[in-house]
Amino acid sequence: MENEKKLARMKDLVRILDEAAKAYYQENREIMSNYEYDALYDELAALETETGVTLSKSPTVRVGYELLSELPREAHESPMLSLDKTKDAQALAAWLKDKEGLLSWKLDGLTIVLTYRDGKLFKAVTRGNGEIGEVITANAKVFANLPLSISYQGELVLRGEAVIKYSDFQKINEEIGDADARYKNPRNLCSGSVRQLNSEITARRNVNFFAFSLVKAEGVDFENSREKQLAWLAAQGFDVVEYKRVDRETTEAAVEEFAERIGDNDFPSDGLVLVYDDIAYGRSLGRTAKFPRDSIAFKWADEVQSTHLSYIEWSASRTGLINPVAVFEPVELEGTTVSRASVHNVSIVEALELGEGDEITVYKANMIIPQIAENRTRSGSVKIPSSCPVCGGPTQIRQENGVKALYCTNPDCQAKKIKRFSLFASRDAMNVDGLSEATLEKFVDAGFVREFADLFQLENHREEIISMEGFGEKSFENLKASLEKARTTTLPRFVYGLGIAGIGAANARVLCRAFDYDFERLRHADREELEQIEGIGPVIADGILTYFKSERNTGEVDRMLKLVTFQDEMPSAAEQLLAGKTFVITGSVEHFANRNEVKALIERLGGKVTGSVTARTDYLINNDIMSGSSKNKKAKELGIPIITEEEFLKLTEQE
Repeated sequence: MENEKKLARMKDLVRILDEAAKAYYQENREIMSNYEYDALYDELAALETETGVTLSKSPTVRVGYELLSELPREAHESPMLSLDKTKDAQALAAWLKDKEGLLSWKLDGLTIVLTYRDGKLFKAVTRGNGEIGEVITANAKVFANLPLSISYQGELVLRGEAVIKYSDFQKINEEIGDADARYKNPRNLCSGSVRQLNSEITARRNVNFFAFSLVKAEGVDFENSREKQLAWLAAQGFDVVEYKRVDRETTEAAVEEFAERIGDNDFPSDGLVLVYDDIAYGRSLGRTAKFPRDSIAFKWADEVQSTHLSYIEWSASRTGLINPVAVFEPVELEGTTVSRASVHNVSIVEALELGEGDEITVYKANMIIPQIAENRTRSGSVKIPSSCPVCGGPTQIRQENGVKALYCTNPDCQAKKIKRFSLFASRDAMNVDGLSEATLEKFVDAGFVREFADLFQLENHREEIISMEGFGEKSFENLKASLEKARTTTLPRFVYGLGIAGIGAANARVLCRAFDYDFERLRHADREELEQIEGIGPVIADGILTYFKSERNTGEVDRMLKLVTFQDEMPSAAEQLLAGKTFVITGSVEHFANRNEVKALIERLGGKVTGSVTARTDYLINNDIMSGSSKNKKAKELGIPIITEEEFLKLTEQE
């Protein structure tokens, strides 16, 4: 009976951890804290040891998840395993025994495998699920610090971490006017940046690469030393992860030195890695089903403090989402005073059974982000508000992907309005200087601004605005001039500013380009047309269709269109050789570096590229015309021409 209980608990843990990992790695969202995940993982591992049973989907034996991307996939020559871990510096030192090792940062980004041939970058593949990764060669070529050519002419294979600095992360977020649309952390931003289908976006994100392991370098003698491997990589032009050479006696002091620098480190890290310097010895140890035995990860032992929950603050956003924030009695954590922590969603509030006055423990995830570790009291007395904290309108709990979240259902909620107008006026949208959220709040409260068009008719309230606190004649004239300048804009800025669900600045440009900068075509597009556009899936298509089905929205848009002038972004007729033509590209290419270069040429000549063959496709480009691929079969069924790369080039010359 006792064993049955343990097995039942194991099944629950596997399901819970699977859902958490899927949300984090595939969907870039969190349904539990790192602290909770580690605790549940450790509980599962202990139960597996006790029972001698390991379930098929257990995260202790499965590495990663299946990929969800249109990027090409490729199997790794050797599996990329996870690392066993410890939070005990003494245990870390004991692991070394009488050997020496290299202790380095465990960077928190995306692991990449690079292959160089004949001194040139040949291929870059993400870690993926450990066995199969995504080919991102075009994106790796625009990493901020990666050498494209090296002196070594043999085949080189190495591994490293792609990361985005905290300083760059903050700059990117500062350029996003809508606070709700900002990226949550550097790791998620880096993951999305590295796996872009458009390398131009990757280039703008300033991704850095740090080598941490050499897999193969034919004909080079490293004298059985990993340190010499890293030194050799540095000599080839690679930035190498910072490390310290340690032995059993010096490991704990080295850990302390790294820990003291976390607050000043510009690169995200979630611990340290210790690897034997002796390559042959490390290899002789072999590996388990999940872990190599030549290296181990050290995770920071979180400083946990007890405190009491004062209350849950509910913060409304532009989308209507109401986020719970825990406010607690101030405590010192990692050298700073903290009194607030995001609880993320209703599901976590309920799972923690939070209540005012409860004794809770808090920590900083990765020594940076305040989180609740556990609730010792679990009174469960926190009530999920039935009315919005801003407008008093009714709220609704919605369950999406197994996670409960709270929303305000009032379309006239002031929080929604202010955030909505703030996005519209932001730098990437209409770019209205001097129109802060505080100013917008005053205008909304006074009834001057009820919709977008009202922003360009503030002259009607000139006297009242001049008499407001913080305003005067000069301030009003400056704002008026800024608004007048903003009336001449581009269609992508305008579309982004509308605040359509899922449409960021980049997607707005993609949409406008797909419809030849014809707003009427865009607003009346059907689902099939939208889903044919690269990067526009069912969820984003739903957001666009829902937005333009609303009479309220279309009326507001129509009134705005009478007040703005769009700059011409259309290329000249001479550049539109492929206007109106839709292409699908598959297979390998010979005359271009990769398929992205073919796509760029088609778009530059006015054509479109989609990911699947449909009745709307004009040409399928595939050098292997006789291939039995699904795309070839579909094209033949629909009577769509399958052309080679050379035929495509002739087509561009003839058009």
